[in-house]
Amino acid sequence: MKKLIALGCVIALFVSCNQGPVRYTQSSAEIDTVKQLLSNYDSKSYDTSMYADTSKTRYNSSAQMNPSETMDFHKENDPNYSSRGFAEKGQEFEMVVTDDGETWVNCWLDWEGTLAANGQELKIPVHLTYRFVDGKIVREFGYWDPTEAVLAMQKIAAAAKAAEEAAEQGEE
Repeated sequence: MKKLIALGCVIALFVSCNQGPVRYTQSSAEIDTVKQLLSNYDSKSYDTSMYADTSKTRYNSSAQMNPSETMDFHKENDPNYSSRGFAEKGQEFEMVVTDDGETWVNCWLDWEGTLAANGQELKIPVHLTYRFVDGKIVREFGYWDPTEAVLAMQKIAAAAKAAEEAAEQGEE
């Protein structure tokens, strides 16, 4: 009887230790890749090596960009800001493996920027999510409310146009 109880305990211990793959974590190689990608963004080092060649990115839109187009998107927006990047504090990262076996990294961040034209400071909450296959990003989705930045840039453009029209009026 003692042998049977001991065998039962050994089996129970073995089964309880063998819980399968991790489905949720806050530290992984994939999270480290995303952190490096964000660090590259902050330093304006546009490297596509973390993406699969077939990767597709969507930011607040159904329009898709390949890795080179994604880097071009960032480069085209850079002149609007004298500084910009993600805040160091308050970043949250998680990696999940879905029921279908897909690996995703989600992050919640605060993006901060200063408009080059007028020095206005912006702080925008951002959610980014990345799907990984074989250590490479194959999908990227980014969601944020661009309203504050768009309105500020429209105000800058309107002031520039008004100044241009006033200069033309003065020439007549």
